[in-house]
Amino acid sequence: MLYELYPWIKALHIISFVCWMAGLFYLPRLYFYHVTEGNDPKTGTLFTTMETRLLKIITTPAMLATWIFGLILLAIPGVVNLQFSWIWIKLAAVLLLSVFHFWLASKRKELMAGTCRISGRTFKWMNEIPTVLLIVIVLLAVIKPF
Repeated sequence: MLYELYPWIKALHIISFVCWMAGLFYLPRLYFYHVTEGNDPKTGTLFTTMETRLLKIITTPAMLATWIFGLILLAIPGVVNLQFSWIWIKLAAVLLLSVFHFWLASKRKELMAGTCRISGRTFKWMNEIPTVLLIVIVLLAVIKPF
């Protein structure tokens, strides 16, 4: 039964991943603007609202859907051979991406409380983390090198 749904599950997995990545690319940029331009209480409130909505409405649900559909794909017999190293490296990269996601969520709480000590410049550099992990994940999933 699951094998018949394979194309749909794979499509939903990819769509979820794209939405998750969009949020992970945008959230550090919002934090950068929050830190550098959010000194005015009205502007700070606007950034907080945008960050909260992005995280709660798009990014976190997309992360959960990515994991759910990915684990379903792993459960379909014959789809992934767990003997190969590429799948374990890919899963490790997705796990690192999840850790980054939760780190960003913790920074949102610090920004809301006014206790965040990270500079705008650091948040700018944080955009590179999901980029590198995206490259690793996609190359492993498509090429399956080992």
